[in-house]
Amino acid sequence: MLKQSIIKEFNDGELNERFTAETASLSKMNMNHAISPLENPLIIRTTRRNVARLATEINKRKNK
Repeated sequence: MLKQSIIKEFNDGELNERFTAETASLSKMNMNHAISPLENPLIIRTTRRNVARLATEINKRKNK
């Protein structure tokens, strides 16, 4: 789980790279979960929230 304080320390390149990696991971997990249930489906929720936190920080930086 990524905390907001850790996300704020990322530079712009790391932030965008992490966002694309988390988004790809989330879509892959959703696809795999649709085919056969994951062992721990709560990781989907955690990943989705991490994507939202990263997107929020990206938008904050764009609006400054």
